[in-house]
Amino acid sequence: MKFNRFAKILFSCVLAGALFTGCGGSQTGDKTAQNNDEVKLGMLTHLNVTETKMDELYNSLVEKSGIMSLHKVQPKFYDNLRTMHLAVESGDVQEISLYKCVATYLVASNNKFEIVSDDFAKLTDVFCFAVRKDDSGLKADLDKIIDEMKTDGTLDKLIAEYLTNVDKGKVPPKIQIPSTEGAQTIKVGVTGDLPPLDFMNADGTPAGFNTALLAEIAKRLGKNIELVQIESGSRATALTSKFIDVAFWAVVPFGNDNMPADIDKPEGLDLSTPYFKDSVAHIKLKSDK
Repeated sequence: MKFNRFAKILFSCVLAGALFTGCGGSQTGDKTAQNNDEVKLGMLTHLNVTETKMDELYNSLVEKSGIMSLHKVQPKFYDNLRTMHLAVESGDVQEISLYKCVATYLVASNNKFEIVSDDFAKLTDVFCFAVRKDDSGLKADLDKIIDEMKTDGTLDKLIAEYLTNVDKGKVPPKIQIPSTEGAQTIKVGVTGDLPPLDFMNADGTPAGFNTALLAEIAKRLGKNIELVQIESGSRATALTSKFIDVAFWAVVPFGNDNMPADIDKPEGLDLSTPYFKDSVAHIKLKSDK
């Protein structure tokens, strides 16, 4: 199975009231001064905050979480892991912020990188699906299946098989999503560049935990799932334009007093029951010795 690709649209970075900041990662480029104890931190684009506001929120959250031994950061947004990877290699940023499972995979598969500190494990994101608000039936189906998979142990089994009990540097295995002739097709947006969550092999076949999860959902729903490769920063656009029906979404847990609940909650979209959570990790190039 090969991915379809979503052509990235140039737009004014405003869609249905949601502000896409840092398009292309250039918003902080005009800053001329940087504190000696502050480093530029690459992170995936957030919807409802500017890089300047994210600077304030993130550093406040780090302080309130008791991570006082670490430096302050100056966030810089990127639309995918590939450009973040290039940014840290070129020195455009000193560190990049990732989910712990992705950071661990990158460090294990590329000896140029190291994890900055485990202290950021105090910060956690939750993973869910995003659908359009008018697609309440699909959201209900996803919520039901996620709850079933939690109850019968399937979700824990998939997490162990594809994330926990794996060779961290090994390329994720290819996964075949089952097909049901004549059934409805649901288009799901994936980035394909966040191993071991989303990954696309050189031959165009999908792999990783999220693909394994979708294979199980397709089997239980009795519907077909078509994967569409998109940029992380284009997910909301792809959904609201009906180019896709579902996107993977990671958000700061709702109800957290230190971070607004809508910091990355898409306008006009609903989020499913969470199916996974992971801590935050920063990685950097290894220091020369």
